[in-house]
Amino acid sequence: MNKKTKIISVVNQKGGVGKTTTAVNLSTALAAINKKVLLIDLDPQGNLSTGLGIKSEDRKINVYDLIMIEKVSVEKALINTKIPFLDIVPSGINLSGIEFELSDDVNRNKKLYNKISIIDSKYDFIIIDCPPSLGILTINSLVASDLILVPLQCEFYALEGLAQLLKTVEAVKNNLNPLLKLEGIVLTMYDSRNRLSDDVINDAREHLGNKVFNTIIPRNVRLSEAPSHGLPAILYDRKCMGSEAYIELAREFINRVESV
Repeated sequence: MNKKTKIISVVNQKGGVGKTTTAVNLSTALAAINKKVLLIDLDPQGNLSTGLGIKSEDRKINVYDLIMIEKVSVEKALINTKIPFLDIVPSGINLSGIEFELSDDVNRNKKLYNKISIIDSKYDFIIIDCPPSLGILTINSLVASDLILVPLQCEFYALEGLAQLLKTVEAVKNNLNPLLKLEGIVLTMYDSRNRLSDDVINDAREHLGNKVFNTIIPRNVRLSEAPSHGLPAILYDRKCMGSEAYIELAREFINRVESV
């Protein structure tokens, strides 16, 4: 694979932290500046696929087939979205049983890596939306990735869960993917009326320093509404606070990864 293709896992073992919202809106913002992006929906719930308007009947070949069937390539599994420069490998309901199916497979942690490491250099970024767990699917994503982005909600207990995630990342780095790097923490669901939100921001910056992105994603109704219309928030309402924040995050992200 061309070294310029950056593969990023968007990961947090807690649900409801803005993982899918971050994956879809960051990808859309990158596509808007003509970066070629492939999204991989690795969550059995398939919210990323739904949020981009991919109907169930259009997911006949999906990420489950990509991982489990040798002859299914990325090119066969991907769908072009309505957004120029943005493609997706959708999720499928059959993904929910994959932990059991792969339990005896000695190569189970490298299934995704084996597929995406051989595609051509057609993409600038491959962004993987992980499930809310640290099981086989998330490990597959971390093994295949160069970088990880961690959405961290500005709520109580957020940093506690982060410590467990960073231990898993360290274990993957030591045993399976020595090049894996934490690119950054994205603070999400910020509510300026709640003092706890500011406490979480201060704690995160104190413990993780410049790993925490400067851009903070606010709680925003339009961000929540957009998936039900099959659109990223950036297309649903370009001027809302949430969209503006994700556009700013994309700028900051590009500056970070392209300065390396």
